[in-house]
Amino acid sequence: MSMALCGSGTVRRRLGAWLLALTLLALLAATAGFVLFMRATAQPAALPPHADGIVALTGGADRVETALRLLADGRADKLLLSGIGPVTELAPLARRAGVDGAALAERVTLGRHAASTRGNALETQAWAREEHIRSLIVVTGYYHMPRALAELAPALPGVTLHPFPVGGGVAHRAAMRLLLEEYVKYLAVRVGITRWLPLREAMLRDGTAPVAAPGTVRGTASATGSPGGAAP
Repeated sequence: MSMALCGSGTVRRRLGAWLLALTLLALLAATAGFVLFMRATAQPAALPPHADGIVALTGGADRVETALRLLADGRADKLLLSGIGPVTELAPLARRAGVDGAALAERVTLGRHAASTRGNALETQAWAREEHIRSLIVVTGYYHMPRALAELAPALPGVTLHPFPVGGGVAHRAAMRLLLEEYVKYLAVRVGITRWLPLREAMLRDGTAPVAAPGTVRGTASATGSPGGAAP
């Protein structure tokens, strides 16, 4: 009886040791992954001399303005503002960016269907196919860029993506919290969890969202009327 109890205790101790080791390994892997994620968010922009298009994934400060300035500077031929709110128009956005909206109007498409990063990728996919885009400058928040690229890359095979991150340099605590939240979302994309979740944008899911020509708008529905209509 005592030998049986002793053997049972040994098994429990070994099992506990294995569980502890696995937990420590998981924590180590998660920490290492987060460090690599932070390094990815700190990568500087590497703009090509010229690209076919620019996409700005709305939902954060200065993304739209940055994309409009890049277009005005001749860094690309066309621009998609993905996830723009239903009442937002180009003219006030151009004024905020300090560029001539009338001169750029025929080269800018306002995408109004996307309400998530996954929706941004599908909206960009449809636009890029229609506009024959083969190289694309991606403008979004520095913290959002890894997840944005993880969604865009499989949606745009054969398209070269050039990240242009916006922002950075926020207060330490706020930055760490933001990065931790975004890292969890990024992992969900990388392991494929988001592919199993319901897509908010039914028309993008079904492939029935209309593709607008430059100078017009794509769709009429979005979550908000601000330039950051799509969820980050």
